[in-house]
Amino acid sequence: MGDNTQLRSDEEQPPPAQIPLLSSNLQNDAVGGLHQRQQEIRTSNRLDDSLEYLERFLTCLGFNQSSLLSFSLSWAAFTVVGVLVPVLALELSQCDGCEMYQIKNFEVGIVASQACLAAVSLFCISFNLRKYGIRRFLFVDRYGDQMVRFTDLYIKQIAASMRLLIWWLLPCFILKTAREVIRILYVQHDSRWISVAISVPLTLSWTYVSTISLSASILFHLLCNLQFIHFDDYAKLLERESDVMVFIEEHIRLRYHLSKISHRFRIFLLLQFLVVTISQVVTLFQTTVYSGMINLSNGGDFAISAIVQVVGIILCLHAATRISHRAQGIASFACRWHALATCTSTDACLRHSNSLGSMEPLSQSNLLDISFSESDLDSMDYIAMPTTTQLASYMSSYHRRQAFVMYLQANPGGITIFGWTVDRGLINTIFFLELTLVTFVLGQTVVFNSA
Repeated sequence: MGDNTQLRSDEEQPPPAQIPLLSSNLQNDAVGGLHQRQQEIRTSNRLDDSLEYLERFLTCLGFNQSSLLSFSLSWAAFTVVGVLVPVLALELSQCDGCEMYQIKNFEVGIVASQACLAAVSLFCISFNLRKYGIRRFLFVDRYGDQMVRFTDLYIKQIAASMRLLIWWLLPCFILKTAREVIRILYVQHDSRWISVAISVPLTLSWTYVSTISLSASILFHLLCNLQFIHFDDYAKLLERESDVMVFIEEHIRLRYHLSKISHRFRIFLLLQFLVVTISQVVTLFQTTVYSGMINLSNGGDFAISAIVQVVGIILCLHAATRISHRAQGIASFACRWHALATCTSTDACLRHSNSLGSMEPLSQSNLLDISFSESDLDSMDYIAMPTTTQLASYMSSYHRRQAFVMYLQANPGGITIFGWTVDRGLINTIFFLELTLVTFVLGQTVVFNSA
């Protein structure tokens, strides 16, 4: 009896050798969790720094109008630097015999078109930033615990957008400076310093309004590229997950945010297109009606302002078209996924893969379990058919995938402007509208004047 009690008490005691191993595992898990948490904090801090840098840059341009004081200062600076300074400089630059190097009507039209485009950009972007803030405006705070996976890509896209702005603005600034230097050399004033005093404010004003208009276009370009990251991740989700409901919920979220972007930018895109179109038509009309000689000095600003305006339009259309086609391409990807899942599920030689759908394939032994007898007719009686549960599971999974594919085909998503999806079809329409306007203006000026 005493031996049995001693044996039972020994059996109840845990093995002493397992306790250090368990403690070591717990310690390793705690250290790994702490290291992961520290990595998340560092990554989040780097994203915060990038967003803060971007916000400071936008504040310098006047986009941050979160208070009445900043609102007043922003529009006052725009009115003075973007409108009054170039108008006063053009009035002071008048001289006898300057038509060869400066045409006032041309200059006033250029200043008006640039100021209108910058005003549209400043109004639309500042309204959205004031209402949503930089994080909600860029949709970089909507994934919570999954933010770490996207943070590095966010930072790269923000840095690439700033480089893109410099890459386009710097050549135009060099062209503008060269044009002003030519005007300083050839336009005769009482003093060379008067010409310098007139050209420097004109260059600074042009740089200010051009930076505002290009920054607005690049912000839209950045926002679409950030969404492109999530659509790439969604395509990978079809390879990782098997639950159709997860796919549908994620796609609804992505399509909802594309709808929000379209709603916030539709006025900006429409007004930008109208301002640029009207500006280019007026420019074409002025240059074709003018009977004098147009050279780099008196007509160079036409080319420089046209480059800035057209680049802004191209950046917006390229970003919107790219994300629209990516959203529409998800349906094609899902169709391929559905076809592979359906075909693989009936192939007894292929093993089950979680990436092909949430279903259990029918095994080869169930489908081909045949006991051969003396005659072929007798052997038909021994074919083991799939069970009702297997068929129901297979058909249920098939119908879920089919419903998911039909949902994607009926809801392609993309950037829209009052219902018009910005894709290749819309770009073709815009191209032919612009071509029609150009031929109309040329017909009204060149053809009629020559007649």
